[in-house]
Amino acid sequence: MAAEGGGKEMNEIKTQFTTREGLYKLLSHSEYSRPNRVPFNSQGSNPVKVSFVNVNDQSGNGDRICFNVGRELYFYIYKGVRKAADLSKPIDKRIYKGTQPTCHDFNHLTATAESVSLLVGFSAGQVQLIDPIKKETSKLFNEERLIDKSRVTCVKWVPGSESLFLVAHSSGNMYLYNVEHTCGTTAPHYQLLKQGESFAVHTCKSKSTRNPLLKWTVGEGALNEFAFSPDGKFLACVSQDGFLRVFNFDSVELHGTMKSYFGGLLCVCWSPDGKYIVTGGEDDLVTVWSFVDCRVIARGQGHKSWVSVVAFDPNTTSVEETDPMEFSGSDEDFQELINFGRDRANSTQSRLSKRNSTDSRPVSVTYRFGSVGQDTQLCLWDLTEDILFPHQPLSRTRTHTNVMNATSPPAGSCPANPGSNGNSITTPGNAIPPPLPRSNSLPHSAVSNTGSKSSVDSAIASGVSKFATLSIHDRKERHHDKDHKRNHSMGHISSKSSDKLNLVTKNKTDPAKTLGTALCPRMEDVPLLEPLICKKIAHERLTVLIFLEDCIVTACQEGFICTWARPGKVVSFNP
Repeated sequence: MAAEGGGKEMNEIKTQFTTREGLYKLLSHSEYSRPNRVPFNSQGSNPVKVSFVNVNDQSGNGDRICFNVGRELYFYIYKGVRKAADLSKPIDKRIYKGTQPTCHDFNHLTATAESVSLLVGFSAGQVQLIDPIKKETSKLFNEERLIDKSRVTCVKWVPGSESLFLVAHSSGNMYLYNVEHTCGTTAPHYQLLKQGESFAVHTCKSKSTRNPLLKWTVGEGALNEFAFSPDGKFLACVSQDGFLRVFNFDSVELHGTMKSYFGGLLCVCWSPDGKYIVTGGEDDLVTVWSFVDCRVIARGQGHKSWVSVVAFDPNTTSVEETDPMEFSGSDEDFQELINFGRDRANSTQSRLSKRNSTDSRPVSVTYRFGSVGQDTQLCLWDLTEDILFPHQPLSRTRTHTNVMNATSPPAGSCPANPGSNGNSITTPGNAIPPPLPRSNSLPHSAVSNTGSKSSVDSAIASGVSKFATLSIHDRKERHHDKDHKRNHSMGHISSKSSDKLNLVTKNKTDPAKTLGTALCPRMEDVPLLEPLICKKIAHERLTVLIFLEDCIVTACQEGFICTWARPGKVVSFNP
């Protein structure tokens, strides 16, 4: 009987959990779903995904949420911890035929109270540009599936751009598009631009500029997710072949790689300062990879099934005071900690700033990240200085826990990376303006919109073959007039031809040859993290984890989007 009771307790779904900063509580009135709140039969459906945008209206409630459930796509006002959700009045609702939404992303640069640009990827390979506020469909890309016939796995606006976006497919290909250009009526022809180990980049051969501007072929199997670094200069990709590959997006150079312990990698995210990348996948582990050192620095074991989402929490950190006399790192590291501590003190909430800003001791920062998986569990992890600086012990005197917006420490130059021709790499994310926007892809929305007319768009107009020498990050797009409207039925998809071009030589990697190497250290060769908390929070597999300023947002395959109030953020509702 005792064993039966223990099993029941293990299967109980949690509605709250406690960390050192306090109690996180599920707000039942803030649950978003389809209007009828009936659990969705998710058999054969693509994962439920969630995107956020703030339209900067004057009401003080500018947050908007988009989510897909099966063939349906919803767009609501998101009231978060402030007010109860009103599911009876979606701003926009769409039901598709013949295909399903798989992923979506808002352009935060152009969002206003009157208009937002939302990209939606589909299971049959198309990408749609819609405005759910105006209830308009602006454009459809890959309509005839001449570019790629496979499912769209990830779509994101290129950081700092109003018109460029990147699309990944289960074919293992990625494509760079410009919303101003058409896709053409015939299958595109490509010309090799750059080739490296297990990747190749092609330009589109055409008399006039057309989409796609670039085609990336990366690794073997599906390209499951990609993420831009906080400064937009680097691109991290995870594939079904189990590899993390990090590229310099401007120069199309491979910066570094990592291999999963086994199976495919399904998800990836960057730390707010761009120094670390976390992946998750079919090995049931979370893996922490150092961008600077290009090596695995830790693994986390807590999930009992595949890890579907990993995300850093830029709003929560622990600030640990240290004794300067016992710091054994370099002078540069010491000065960086001091500067970082000062920045932290200046950005802390008023009740803590007085205590911290007058303290002359340097501080080290503990990164917080989370993961959710097919085991229906939410795990939270802390990445501490004993993992980050194993040879630079810090003598701790006492610990404070602060909840704040993340700022980024000064970043120095990375050591030369053997995988990138020995060139010195600058750490991404040198400056992240707080507060971070509410987004399902926080890094790309944090880029400042500065500079002159897009150097990429100008160059593409004159010849995209020069792409490798350009700096994508120096772009600023002009605000464009609305593109032509078109009524689009996704129900009838014609396939005139297929893209059979694949110039990458696929070299299968023997797992036995990578295990125990720098690409994939053995379990005993790297520190093993244990989760701070590991709680079952849903009936069905979890597909969303987003950290916002006053809450955490999760979603499961039943189509329920849940809001977890941060400590001290619970509001009494009057539905």
